[in-house]
Order: sequence, then structure tokens, then C-alpha cells
Amino acid sequence: MRFKLVARVLSLVSLIVSLSMVFPMIWAALDGTGDFQGLALSLACGVGVGAALFQLAKGNADYKDLGIREALAVVGLSWVIAAAVGALPYVFTGALPTYTDAFFEAMSGFTTTGATTMTDIEKAPPGLLLWRGMTQWLGGMGIIVLSLAILPFLGIGGLELYKMESPGPTPEKLTPRIQQTALLLWGIYVLLTAAETVFLMFGGMSFFDALTHSLATLSTGGFSPRNASVAHYRSPYIEWVITFFMFLGGVNFALHHLFLTGFLRKSRKNWRQIWQDDEFRFYLYFVAGTTVLVAASLVLGGLHRNLGDAVRAAAFQVVSLVTTTGFISENYDLWPYFAQCLILLLLFVGGCAGSTAGGLKMVRILVLAGTVRTEIENLLHPHAILRTKVNGKVISQTALNSVTAFFMLYMWVLCVAWLAATAAGGLDLLTAFSGVLTSLSNAGPGLAALGPVENYAWLPTGVKWIFSFCMLAGRLELYAALLLFLPVTWKR
Repeated sequence: MRFKLVARVLSLVSLIVSLSMVFPMIWAALDGTGDFQGLALSLACGVGVGAALFQLAKGNADYKDLGIREALAVVGLSWVIAAAVGALPYVFTGALPTYTDAFFEAMSGFTTTGATTMTDIEKAPPGLLLWRGMTQWLGGMGIIVLSLAILPFLGIGGLELYKMESPGPTPEKLTPRIQQTALLLWGIYVLLTAAETVFLMFGGMSFFDALTHSLATLSTGGFSPRNASVAHYRSPYIEWVITFFMFLGGVNFALHHLFLTGFLRKSRKNWRQIWQDDEFRFYLYFVAGTTVLVAASLVLGGLHRNLGDAVRAAAFQVVSLVTTTGFISENYDLWPYFAQCLILLLLFVGGCAGSTAGGLKMVRILVLAGTVRTEIENLLHPHAILRTKVNGKVISQTALNSVTAFFMLYMWVLCVAWLAATAAGGLDLLTAFSGVLTSLSNAGPGLAALGPVENYAWLPTGVKWIFSFCMLAGRLELYAALLLFLPVTWKR
């Protein structure tokens, strides 16, 4: 383990997070609401942390490509550093009473979870709310992916970082150079964010509201500047726009690249490739099918007499939760139990690999379902040679083992954290389970006492730290977070 190399990369992460506070500082200065000083002090402290880490890294001449141990340390600790520095504005502006609450809010932001400890969001100054949205936007595409655009200038390769940070089992390398891939991904991300901002402004949102909602939509984060989330606007147009962009946030960004190049080159081949992608089609069918079931439940349950309203409400919440965004248009705690059961299942599934969404990911569900089907067919035809395929390609035994192991580890962490939450806070079973699940899947709202109209402020301190760890573990696909606790990771 080359500790100085790790410290050097972490110093860059601290600087990126700190300098990002310039934008909310400018807003605060123009708005004149008094949060400028708190943001400025936070920026200064964050730069100080970055400078201290960079000073620790001086004198190390060996700056070759990061190895697997260094990549694990950097990726795992980057979100801890980001949350630790990103929590400072909440403390210095007095928006949250304790550092625990501030760290929870920042970790929720950077991991795009959307769980909040703020009890009255609309009382917070706009500069701080802009920072709150930016934490999700930075975390959505990944601080490390942003760093990859800069690492080559520091003489540090980034392939291992890209592999470890990219959400999903098969991270896409769109161009031969990792730096170009990082810039391309961020370019698509910025373009979609700008497009949604414009569309929301056409629906009557102010520029500030449109921007903060867009930052939280494409990142599938779910932080809203309104206490009632998207339900505040009571606008079908706004709900459909956000539903559409949440859906895009749950799509593999490699497909966004295919669509954009196909559009610019007028290439039907690219569009056919998108449709032929098994994961994308499964994602589309899954969302459509679940929406129909939830809408039918709302109509039959008498909560929506108008079919159009039922479909809109169902589509919004289904997409919001399957992409682990967490925006709210209705209090689904009041929906029929069948709809609530579907919502609980949505928190497990998540979006596509290579998207900003959390959860297990659609491709893993496909592989697991394909494995079960293959095993059943092998029982019926014991002499046949059958293989699990995705996109027409046979999934190797190594990949199958990896997916199965991830699913078992996910369930193990879920159960252990569930037990820990009930022990540390005395929570009821459903509240504790949905809280752990929504933190691990980076979704935000849960059920019962952590439902869509509730918040996390009332939780005991120990439970907040447990949930913060679950957010980190979920965002980093478990392994990168859990391996930090093994001594073998830190051996030289």
C-alpha cells in the first residue's frame, strides 16, 4: 500500500469538493441571505484539508498506476472525505444542530441517497440548498470519474479507480483513454442536466428550483428544495418531465453515448443497438409493467377515480423508486398494501449498470433470473448443454459466481445492518428494515416512520451512523467499502 499516493489523490478530492462551494457562494452573495460566510469558511477548511493531505504525499517518487489496494483505499475514503468536508456548510451556517446530522446529510447527498435530517428545508438559505443539490450532482457521476479527467496531469493513472468506482458489474470504457471517457460522461451528464432545467422552467418553475431539481434528478438523488418535494407544485407537466429524466438517469450512460452519436450521425445502427440491449429492454418492460400494476391498485383501491391521474402517480413513484431517486409526488404510505409491497421490491432492484442509480442493478437481476431458468431447464434436460446469456453472449462461470456472491453479500449486509439498527435505536421492524434497505440501495424514503412525508432527524445518533455506512457501502457496490476493514488491504 503506497499511502502517500492515496493521500495525493484524496487531496485532489478534497479540493474538488471545496472549490465546488464557489458556485453556491456566488449565489449566496447575490442573494444576500447570510450563508456566504458559512460557505466561505467551509471552503477554506476544505482547502486546508486538501493542502494537508497533499503535503503528506510529498517526497514520494513512485507515482505509477494505482494498484488494486490503492484504488480500494482511494475509492472508499474519497466518499468519507467528501462527506466530512461537504458537511461543513451545514454546521457553519447553523442549518443542522450536530455534526452527525451534517455528516449524514452530506453522505446522503454524495451517495445520491436523498435521506434528509432537515426538518424544514424551505427555511434553509438558497446558497446552502444549492450546495445540497450539488453534492448529489457531483456524487451521481462520481467524484472519482471527475478526478480521472485531472489525474493524468498529476502523473497518476486512473484505470483501477474507474473500475472500482463505476456502479454496476461491467463498467463501460467508451474511449481508449480513461480521461476521454471521464470527460465524455460528464459532457453527457451536463447536457441532460441543462436540458431538464430548461424544460422545468417552461413548466413554471423558477430557475433556482428548476436547477436544484435537475441536479437531483440526473444524479438520481432526490433532494428537493421544497418540504413536500415535487408534490409541492401540483403540476402534471412537471411530474412527467421529472419522470422522463429520472428514467434517463437510470439508463446506462454508454447507451446515452450511443443515442447521441446516432442522432448526430443519423445512424439507425446505434439506435438498433440500444433496443437490442437486454438490460435496457428489461428495464423498460419492468418499469411499464410495475406502473400498470400500481395504477390498477390505485384505481381499484378508490384512491384515484381518474385513470390518467392514477397512471401519472404510479409512473412517477415507480420510476422514482426503481431508479433510487426518491422524489415524492404522493404519500404512498396511504396506498393499498399491494402497492406498498411493490414499492418495497422496487428498492431492491435499482436501475441499469453504468447509471447513476443504486440498488442491485437490472443486469444482475437478469443474470440471476437466467441462472435459475438454466438450472430448471437442466433438470428437465439433464444431457443438454445450456448456458446463461445476456445480449447474446454466454455469461462466464466467473461472472455468474461474482453476481451470486454480490447478491448474497448484499442480503448479508442488509440483515446485519437491520439487526444493528433495531439494537441501536429500538426501531420497529418495518421502520428499521426499510431504513436500512433504502440507505443500502441509495433510495431515500422508506416506509412506516421513515415514509415519504417523514425525515431522519429523529433517529438516534448510532442509527444515523449505521445508515451512513449503509449509504457508503451501497454506493460503492459493497466490496470497496467492506474491504477497507480488512487488514490485508493495508499491507505494504
